[in-house]
Amino acid sequence: MTANTDFSRTVTLAMTGASGAQYGLRLLECLVAAGCRVYFLISEAARVVVATETDECLPTDSDALAAHLCEKYGARAGQIRVFGRDQWMAPVASGSSAPASMVICPCSTGTLSAIAHGASNNLIERAADVALKERRQLILVPRETPYSQIHLENMLTLTRLGAVVMPASPGFYQRPQRIEDLVDFMVARVLDHLGVEQALLKRWGADA
Repeated sequence: MTANTDFSRTVTLAMTGASGAQYGLRLLECLVAAGCRVYFLISEAARVVVATETDECLPTDSDALAAHLCEKYGARAGQIRVFGRDQWMAPVASGSSAPASMVICPCSTGTLSAIAHGASNNLIERAADVALKERRQLILVPRETPYSQIHLENMLTLTRLGAVVMPASPGFYQRPQRIEDLVDFMVARVLDHLGVEQALLKRWGADA
């Protein structure tokens, strides 16, 4: 089968080991539905969180995981590409090939620290480093409470470098009725910053 490359845009989506796996999986679903191609990266800690917080059992092999996610979310051939932590030849590892946007959702405070200090010890950290050095869009969705001074200083460092830090802090003015509504609030805000059309969240003042 020939892969369909007619995608609206390409976004790198990484999931790390903070609580909030539902945010990342829902964002993946919405990006696929919007016609985006997704370069998907997931840490081993994130796999543990996914297994803990959801009924998902993700394959460990990258190709098998890509096939699983494509089937689950109705993606077209080649729409979801999965890269392992040490796959240094992946497009996201180089400024000459990385997408214009990257989201880490959820973003652990360990990952936050590594990116703020340029560690680049794995593909997720390297991809974020590339986004920063190339002045491309980097959105980080940390989920932790309370924040220590270290966390806050790392967020400030990354904000000054051009990243957008969007803590997973869903609003309640939409009067959510389900957990899914809270998840969709944050996913909608991320999609807004990506410039991806969404109908998950009613616009403030829309009924005024």
